[in-house]
Amino acid sequence: MAKPASKLSLLSKDGVSFVFPFILITSCFMLWGFANDITNPMVKAFSKIFRMSVTEGALVQVAFYGGYFAMAFPAAIFIRKYSYKAGVLLGLGLYAVGALLFFPAKEIGDYFAFLLAYFILTCGLSFLETSCNPYILSMGPEENSTQRLNLAQAFNPIGSLCGMYVAMHFIQNRLSPLSTAERATLSPEEFEAIKNYDLSVLIAPYLTIGIVILVMFILIWVTRMPKNGDKSHGINFLPTLRRIFGLRRYREGVITQFFYVGVQIMCWTFIIQYGTPILMETGMTEQEAEVASQGYNIVAMIIFCCSRFVCTFLLRYINPGRLLMILAICAAFLTAGVIASQNITGLYCLVGVSACMSLMFPTIYGIALKGLGDDAKFGAAGLIMAILGGSVLPPLQAKIIDLGTIGDFPAVNASFILPFICFLVVMTYGYRTIRG
Repeated sequence: MAKPASKLSLLSKDGVSFVFPFILITSCFMLWGFANDITNPMVKAFSKIFRMSVTEGALVQVAFYGGYFAMAFPAAIFIRKYSYKAGVLLGLGLYAVGALLFFPAKEIGDYFAFLLAYFILTCGLSFLETSCNPYILSMGPEENSTQRLNLAQAFNPIGSLCGMYVAMHFIQNRLSPLSTAERATLSPEEFEAIKNYDLSVLIAPYLTIGIVILVMFILIWVTRMPKNGDKSHGINFLPTLRRIFGLRRYREGVITQFFYVGVQIMCWTFIIQYGTPILMETGMTEQEAEVASQGYNIVAMIIFCCSRFVCTFLLRYINPGRLLMILAICAAFLTAGVIASQNITGLYCLVGVSACMSLMFPTIYGIALKGLGDDAKFGAAGLIMAILGGSVLPPLQAKIIDLGTIGDFPAVNASFILPFICFLVVMTYGYRTIRG
């Protein structure tokens, strides 16, 4: 008789313990969390530094999540041919190279040089996520694989919190205090001087994390890692794709992940654009309001982190699809509050959305990959490609925000109709998962 999921060992299989490999790979979750959430506030920062619109600043997210999309299946092919460990090492190497390229990008002084650095960095993140997520799923019994992935993913927001803190205190707080309006009046010489100063501030954390990643690369390189899950090295690319996309639960999971990643990035990126005008009405300057808005974003991430541990516990007793559906419904109601409110209540609702999002990525991931076996390598790639939602949807929201107002209604409020729609998609997937 099979053991219930709550009685199975979480980090061992067939008498083999995966505790130390789990710790090392979970550390990578923290590292890409840092990269994700030091980057979200950079949309506003680059917009000010280069005197651009919100839409142009959102190209940061296009480059960032475009790297995920471009490398997902090449990463899967590489991992299939070699191993999860090789995929992790290549991912860390590209991550480090992309971060260190911020120095020559600053010397060039061109916005598109930074976009190239972001793209290379996230090609590395694509290798990491394509490797690490299914690796974690394989480190124990399949019955509690979703719970195990939620546990590993619970450390991702810790890295995100570090990224937000660094963005707030080591970038936003140290940039020139000149407002957007004041920057528009600068002479070309004054503009170049301010831009060079601000870019020097901006690149320092990226150069530091590049060095940290190199240290992590060496540590994993010299550590003996298990090869569990690496049963087949054959590619069989098209037959595998036909096989996995023929499964409704997987196919719909990829679509849902596209919308989930999009909504996560929109809610965390544009909290600054949403909160700044509200906080400026209390007498803050533009820079003070931007920094304070990032403070609300940090609170949202703390809530996200705590909720991840709570949801991981609840998964011992509640069907993953059911819990996913319930939280998506709650998130949709809160997003409606973000749209309708034009005061601090709306900002509180936007912070509260993070409590509902905490479960979503790993649960969609775990449900979609369940039962794929060795096909999980390519299945993981499809789900990582779905991160393209973070590249496609934020620029659409930015275009709405750039309208300023729609009639007498703030465009930034109206723009959150996109996150509302995304949560309805997640809710539908949870419901269909329950029905089988």
